Amino acid sequence: MLIRARVTVTLKNGVLDPQGKAISGSLAALGFAGVDSVRQGKVFDIELNAVDKQSAEADLTAMCDKLLANTVIEDYAVEIA
Repeated sequence: MLIRARVTVTLKNGVLDPQGKAISGSLAALGFAGVDSVRQGKVFDIELNAVDKQSAEADLTAMCDKLLANTVIEDYAVEIA
């Protein structure tokens, strides 16, 4: 069974985000007023063959824990389509 999923990885609250700060400053310089803050992250669109949705979710969680996210400073969310 082909499973399509989206994994979103973001920095945890309280972790400094210099890239987000730079983006926020650039948006202000371009005239976009009202942007209080920007937090940047990563998105992974993954297709995998799995027996069922539960095993796919377990595999995706393991992928995040082992490679896709640095769980010390990042949170992740798995969304199966």
